[in-house]
Amino acid sequence: MEILVLYYSRYGATAEMARQVCRGVAGVHSVHARLRTVAAVSTVSEAVADSVPESGPPYATHEDLKECAGLIVGSPTRFGNMAAPLKHFFDTTGSLWLSGALSGKPAGVFTATSSLHGGQEATLLSMMLPLLHHGMLVVGLPYTERELMETSGGGTPYGPSHLSGANSDRALSDMEKRLCQALGARVAEVAWRLQGK
Repeated sequence: MEILVLYYSRYGATAEMARQVCRGVAGVHSVHARLRTVAAVSTVSEAVADSVPESGPPYATHEDLKECAGLIVGSPTRFGNMAAPLKHFFDTTGSLWLSGALSGKPAGVFTATSSLHGGQEATLLSMMLPLLHHGMLVVGLPYTERELMETSGGGTPYGPSHLSGANSDRALSDMEKRLCQALGARVAEVAWRLQGK
């Protein structure tokens, strides 16, 4: 059973969060993480990205979405919304919506932003919208995760968050890492239970 961890990252913070989410998924018996990213969106309409990125995980495909038992999506905050490359990817999933390919699968979200009040929670909520339209079961972080009450960085009940700083040079705190891992584990456990394991 695989959980798709799908993200876009410009400066690396969201990518590191994705790796921590994968660690949480891997901690659940017989569940594995499939790490994927999306190509940047070009301002030049004729530009086309190579089919394989220069580094990092492969680009996500619709097959990745069909095959996953659950989905966890991460994006940097862009004016209280997900980044354009991730939005563009979801905009191409109409055929999956029509077929109900994602309906009933668990999903979660995470984000990073450069400023403390940069719209983290708005971004997390906006990322849930396409997941809900696909009929997915959105999983958040409950306050039983003690880090939510103790963190001085990122963390919300809607999903993990990270304050990367104006120069995107702040590393994830130990608490932020644990919250990312907790989300990965929660989505993996829900997927496991939904499949009657």
